[in-house]
Amino acid sequence: MGIEQVVTAYHSPWQNAPVELLNGNIRRECTDHMIVFSENHLRRILRWYSEYYNNDRIYLGIDKKTPV
Repeated sequence: MGIEQVVTAYHSPWQNAPVELLNGNIRRECTDHMIVFSENHLRRILRWYSEYYNNDRIYLGIDKKTPV
């Protein structure tokens, strides 16, 4: 999926804000409404969600456009 690990400074929770926002969005908008049966199933769900998140979901901060 092209995910890289980035180490944050010790006792610096403000550096985790973008990750926590993404984790919360995935949980609230995606996995809370589904039953995951396997790791492959979860990967398909996350791949679908990342396509939706980047291609179809509108963002108020960029004048109701998508990032792509």
